[in-house]
Amino acid sequence: MLVLNRKDIVSTFSTNGIKRHLAVDTLGFPFFTHCTKANLSDDKGLIEMLTKNIGYFQSKPVNTPKITILLDHGYHTEYLREELEKVYPQIMTKIRFELSAKPSKQEKKDQGKSGFVPVAARWVIERSNAWMERCKILVKNFERTLANATAKVNLCLIRLMVKRLAAPSKISNGFYRPLA
Repeated sequence: MLVLNRKDIVSTFSTNGIKRHLAVDTLGFPFFTHCTKANLSDDKGLIEMLTKNIGYFQSKPVNTPKITILLDHGYHTEYLREELEKVYPQIMTKIRFELSAKPSKQEKKDQGKSGFVPVAARWVIERSNAWMERCKILVKNFERTLANATAKVNLCLIRLMVKRLAAPSKISNGFYRPLA
C-alpha cells in the first residue's frame, strides 16, 4: 500500500491535480471511492482503491459468485492481478476482471456510425460521474489533500443516495405522495 507524504499535497493553482476513482454497482450507485494525484496511472489508482478496501474482499465467503470488475482498455489486467495478489493472495478467487467491449471500426461502419459510439456497460460509470458533477462542491478543486478530496466525493455521493431514498413515489392519479 502506498503511503502518502507531503509531496502528495495538490497545488491550489492546478484545478486538475486530482484523479477520482469510482467503483459502482450495476445501477451506478457507489461501491468504493478514492482520489489520487492526477499523474498516477489508472492501474495504480485502482490498486490503491482496492487495497484500501481489501477487508471487504477478505470478508466475502469463497463459495459466493465472483465479483466482476468491468474495466476499459486503459487497464492492464495481468499487472492488476499480480499486484493485488501481493496484497491478498486469494483475491482472484473472489473477483475477476473483464475488459468492456469496444466496437471495432468495421462494427461501427456496419451500424452506420462513426466517431464515438457509446458502449452500454460503460455508461453506468459515466452516468455516475455525471451525477457527481452536479455537486457544486466538486466542480472546482480547491482541496489541498487527497483525503479532503475523497471526503467531498463521498459527501456528494451520500447526498445523492439520500435524495434517492427520499424521492416521492407516483400514484395512479398523477400526484406525488411521500413514501410511508
